[in-house]
Amino acid sequence: MRGARILRHLFATRAGTRRHFTDEVLQAIEKAIAAAEARCSGEIRFVVETALDLSEVWSGLTPRERAIQTFSDLHMWNTEARNGVLIYVLAADRVVEVIADRGAARVVDQVHWEGVCRLMEGHFRARRFAEGAVAGIAAVGDLLARHFPPPQGVNRDELPNQPTLL
Repeated sequence: MRGARILRHLFATRAGTRRHFTDEVLQAIEKAIAAAEARCSGEIRFVVETALDLSEVWSGLTPRERAIQTFSDLHMWNTEARNGVLIYVLAADRVVEVIADRGAARVVDQVHWEGVCRLMEGHFRARRFAEGAVAGIAAVGDLLARHFPPPQGVNRDELPNQPTLL
């Protein structure tokens, strides 16, 4: 298993990731985040990482552990209500992870975040990258809207809506 994972990460390329996450897909993701955030006070970020460094794969770094690192690196915890949510895609492992900050994790059970991951992974397996990303973002927005209604007055956008490719 470790050998197959090493090979996937070794041969994964940014060009391959860009074939799936084209400029049009990235624009659809950004629009979906804006639409989801308009319905709640939560903050959503979307990150696609092509592959891990071989030393990280060799040491057994899991996609979830890497998603948590990325959450921290992006300062996702720096929202007023602690309701930031990271959608992290590790292309080489074909895995989606959702990491929620304390405020969001306190009110939304992990099983719901995992359901978002499986929804997106199903779309991605069928090579529907835009549809999968937009569906996952909408589902996260629905979960956040149940517990974090949009603020009265000005809706501050605390984190960027643009997806990130690592």
